[in-house]
Amino acid sequence: MYFYIKGTVKNVETSFIVLENNNIGYLIYVANPYSFVVEKEYVIYIYQHVREDEISLYGFKNKEERDLFLKLINVKGLGCKMALPMIATGSISGIIDAIERENILYLKKFPKIGDKVARQIILDLKGKLVDSSTSKTTVLINEELVETLKALGYKNSDINKILPKVDYTKTIEEQVKDALKLFLK
Repeated sequence: MYFYIKGTVKNVETSFIVLENNNIGYLIYVANPYSFVVEKEYVIYIYQHVREDEISLYGFKNKEERDLFLKLINVKGLGCKMALPMIATGSISGIIDAIERENILYLKKFPKIGDKVARQIILDLKGKLVDSSTSKTTVLINEELVETLKALGYKNSDINKILPKVDYTKTIEEQVKDALKLFLK
């Protein structure tokens, strides 16, 4: 599994770029290929998709896009070829906001996303993604923290209220302690 590849863009096509690293050209499917400049060096965050008949690389300019993409492809009925255009045409904060507000119309504007898939996205991801407006970065909620709090008997509605206040740079044990202190307030 690759995390990122640093290299020079050698070719830009309609759905992919070719990134050269150590004299190897990697064909990487990206959301907006024309946002890359040929002969310029980039760090591309990678997801390697392995199927029975194909191995593909999907690339992103930052970790937040990659993390959202990974969450989206785990939704039942939503694959890489449907999630990539969502990243290409929507903003990360817009997608997260639509999921949190259950805005089906926003999600249906993306190619190949119908009513059924939009509802599945909301069902699978609501409450698991939070947009932190103050830092302008997307925080992907630690699912282990959510499951731990559920196991301790807390309700989803109560958990969702305190999640934005938890510091996700801490260890899971410290996150649980912080969450429990927030419940006592």
